[in-house]
Amino acid sequence: MIKVSFDFDSTLSRIDVQEYAKTLIDKGIDVCICTSRLEPSKAPNKEWNDDLFLVADNLGIKRSNIIFCNYENKSVFLKDKGFLFHIDDDNIELSFIKTDTEVIPIYLSRNKQWREHCDNALK
Repeated sequence: MIKVSFDFDSTLSRIDVQEYAKTLIDKGIDVCICTSRLEPSKAPNKEWNDDLFLVADNLGIKRSNIIFCNYENKSVFLKDKGFLFHIDDDNIELSFIKTDTEVIPIYLSRNKQWREHCDNALK
């Protein structure tokens, strides 16, 4: 099974990215969230991740498919886990992913062709 990863803040929090993630889920692709955020047990309050959980639940992303990196580099958590690509708006995170993993880094922020890059990786 193909497995892909999305950052949350300024990435999967966007409606257009959510729509794309939903199309991948509908195709049977295993979609995960890999966020720098603190896991619930370390968060400053109970509502810290409510927005993330709402989006995950609406898309049908299982809680077990949410990776909280607790402000560590995402590459540590993505390495050797079988992810095809990771979409993020943070170039620094993506540079670590590019150098430290086999995961294809896809830059979202000002990249209008991010969907095309994802689709090409899936071919």
